[in-house]
Amino acid sequence: SLLIDPLVAAAETVMLVSRRGADPSDMALAAWTDGAKQPGPPNMPAMTRDLPTLIQGGMGIAVSDWRLARAVSEAGQLGVVSGTAIDSVLARRLQLGDPGGETRRALAALPLPGAAERILDRYFVPGGKDPEARFKQSPMKRDRPSRNLAELMVAANFVEVYLAKEGHDGPVGINYLEKLQAPTLPSLYGAMLAEVDYVLMGAGIPRAIPAILDRLAEGLPVEMRLDVKGADKGKEFFTRFDPATVMGDGVPALKRPAFLAIVSSHILATMLARKIEVPVDGFVVEAPTAGGHNAPPRGRMQLTVTGEPIYGERDEPDFSAISELGLPFWLAGGYAEPEQVRAALDLGATGVQVGTAFAYCEDSG
Repeated sequence: SLLIDPLVAAAETVMLVSRRGADPSDMALAAWTDGAKQPGPPNMPAMTRDLPTLIQGGMGIAVSDWRLARAVSEAGQLGVVSGTAIDSVLARRLQLGDPGGETRRALAALPLPGAAERILDRYFVPGGKDPEARFKQSPMKRDRPSRNLAELMVAANFVEVYLAKEGHDGPVGINYLEKLQAPTLPSLYGAMLAEVDYVLMGAGIPRAIPAILDRLAEGLPVEMRLDVKGADKGKEFFTRFDPATVMGDGVPALKRPAFLAIVSSHILATMLARKIEVPVDGFVVEAPTAGGHNAPPRGRMQLTVTGEPIYGERDEPDFSAISELGLPFWLAGGYAEPEQVRAALDLGATGVQVGTAFAYCEDSG
């Protein structure tokens, strides 16, 4: 019975939400999954102290869009939107005429003076563009974005989170890739303007992000070092963002979201928990089978006959070492079945992250 054993909450949620025709906001499902949440550490932001058992994985571009994230959050777990190329997604939705009006409704709530009007003037096509006409592209990302680009990045992330959070009080997260660095700072600020609850980031080592979130919450300028391939030794490059450039006078203080780093080893988890100025708030620990897994195997690269990297025992994270860090963590990569969720909890995990099952459900973008 679903009501008897909350330990399999996450897996059953996946199966119910992804079933064709299933209503992910079903009241019985929502009430049951609420019972599976665990308390977070006291230093986590107040909105995130009741931790979800299930994280719906962030999948770009717009696979995990606001509709999917909202459905999962309404079911009592953590819905996650993808922030990857979200500016292009916003621009194209507007050029397709924004049939349901959701994008324009969210833009109307954007607290950037005049920005919504400028974005609509550039991209909105009433009734949608001609099918044969090409899309007007959003600007190329730069280390020093123009005001128009900064406004678009802030607005696009705001809109996606705003719509995902609309009409309920469940938590919503947003997922970014560390290796896509140029759009990161204005993207974070846009999501925070919409009161995002969690930021998740992988595909790199996001050591700078916790401190950046602290400063953005205070309305302060931020900078992040860029990893530039082929740069001269000793030469450093930075991208910078000042909230005042898009907000004008009176930059508000914002809620600081919890930050979950996506990692594949206990070594990286230890560094992010203990060896940076502002530690992370938790982890998603990805196995090699997780979609989007980017860490190469340790040691000499070996490939299968189909070209896939071969992982071995050296690539398996030490879950006891991660558990000893005292931060919540979720396991990803083949954890969608009830027995796998049980195994994750037995290893000390708070829960699991699942992507593939959600990619196939009707709410998926």
